[in-house]
Amino acid sequence: MAALYSRHPLVLGLAYLAAYTFLDWISYIAPVAPVGITPWNPSTGLSFALVLLLGRDYIPWLFIAPLVVNAFVLHLPLPAEVHLLGACVVGAGYSIAGTVLTLPRLGFDRTLSDKRSLVLLIAVAVVSTAVVAVTYVGLLVGFGLIASTDVVMATVHQWIGDLIGVIVITPFLLILSTRRRILVPSIELAALVVALALTLAAVFGLSDTFRVKQFYLFFLPVMWMAVRFGLEGVTAGLVLTQVGLMSAMQYAGVDSSEVSAYQALMIVLALTGLTIGAVVSEQARTQAQLRRNQEALERAARLDTMGAFAAALAHEINQPLTAIANYARLAKMAVEREPADAAQARVAASHAIVQVDRAAEVVRRLRDFIQLGRNEMRPQGVAELIREAISHCRFEMQSTHVEVETRVARAAPPVLCDGLQIQQVLVNLIRNAAESISESGRVNGRIVIDADLTESGRVLVTVRDNGPGFDPEILERALTPFTTTKQEGLGLGLALARSTAENHGGQLVIESTGAGAAVSFTLPAALQPTLLEQTKGTPT
Repeated sequence: MAALYSRHPLVLGLAYLAAYTFLDWISYIAPVAPVGITPWNPSTGLSFALVLLLGRDYIPWLFIAPLVVNAFVLHLPLPAEVHLLGACVVGAGYSIAGTVLTLPRLGFDRTLSDKRSLVLLIAVAVVSTAVVAVTYVGLLVGFGLIASTDVVMATVHQWIGDLIGVIVITPFLLILSTRRRILVPSIELAALVVALALTLAAVFGLSDTFRVKQFYLFFLPVMWMAVRFGLEGVTAGLVLTQVGLMSAMQYAGVDSSEVSAYQALMIVLALTGLTIGAVVSEQARTQAQLRRNQEALERAARLDTMGAFAAALAHEINQPLTAIANYARLAKMAVEREPADAAQARVAASHAIVQVDRAAEVVRRLRDFIQLGRNEMRPQGVAELIREAISHCRFEMQSTHVEVETRVARAAPPVLCDGLQIQQVLVNLIRNAAESISESGRVNGRIVIDADLTESGRVLVTVRDNGPGFDPEILERALTPFTTTKQEGLGLGLALARSTAENHGGQLVIESTGAGAAVSFTLPAALQPTLLEQTKGTPT
């Protein structure tokens, strides 16, 4: 979006004119001769997007574009005054629509982040396209270019063409321009495109008699995309469906009188898909907000706990520290006397040592107090531990579009560990990797979790990612508490992970390569030594 604003207004206007011309030219299908009214006008959707994205300063281009295209590109055989008045009708109608949507009191969100903004866009589109269609056809009737018997047909033709152009093209362009990315290529996305192609083949390639009745088949791939990918996905899906539909109708030789019927069904399909997509996207945003609120509460609770611990530590250790300071002064005074009082200095030093031991005991007691309890060591399946950890990070994976792959060797035996603590370590490492990939802007984010048996009889678990890796400046102290690059982080995640790994008899190792970052730790196998040797010989 910033790149758009950085361009000169004239450059943007000419780019809009070129795009408008191209869209009007390729969509010049099944026109009402000789006036050139068509049932598909994606250029109207482009005009809406221009005003909503760049502002009202670009409204004059809405008058220029239809005049130039109709008169000099499509060469419609209309009188000059009809070209001029027609451009004024179209330009004025959609200029008013864009002005209404950009009124501050309406609160229209051009990112379409809420259902209300989508409903506003559709409502204004329905009304404005209807007014423009009635006025434009009335103009043509007034000049005797359309017979009175064809008024209804021509008006419906114009209204459907403009409306489908707005509700398919405008949401797609708004989301494409205001959000970082729409879809990440995946196997599921490819399957959806194949499903759409098969649907087009089924509707237009099998039978000529019941094509309109078979149109409901298009609902399957479009609803699939709306449910799985939300508004971002369904807008792209509707554009593909519309382009595929018009291409298939041209290829199949559908009569021009039937094209409007298909486009009317396309409007119903688009409205249904957009509604479901908006609901799915809003639910995802609500879940994300709840997640952020929960994490904020957890951070506040951790800070509160740390504050309470600090206060308790200061309270408990204040007395022995005071006593140590007093005994140190007594020892200093005894040494500085003439002659020095070695006996008194010795006694003071002995008392100071006692207070030091007392302070150390206080710290140990408080540390034991805040521990979660004894480790519940029991045999656990490595694959199950990893699967449970990934399930806790499912939301982060979806929101950051990062894929997770697990590679658990068949030779990996069960491990003896505290399952809850190891799951927490994995969750922390996975979330750190996903956040690092997302912040780097990488679109093909990937996390791989390996688990294999080592020669020493321990199971090595490694979490790798293709992100930017660790910052070289903090790599050496990344395992130190309170070391973090996150604005809201406490810097305790890797330190606690290291502590957990060490409590299980292993160690945490981090490394940063040109291909990303890797964090690994080992866990003790739960098998007997003899069984372990047999397992190590099993091929992977």
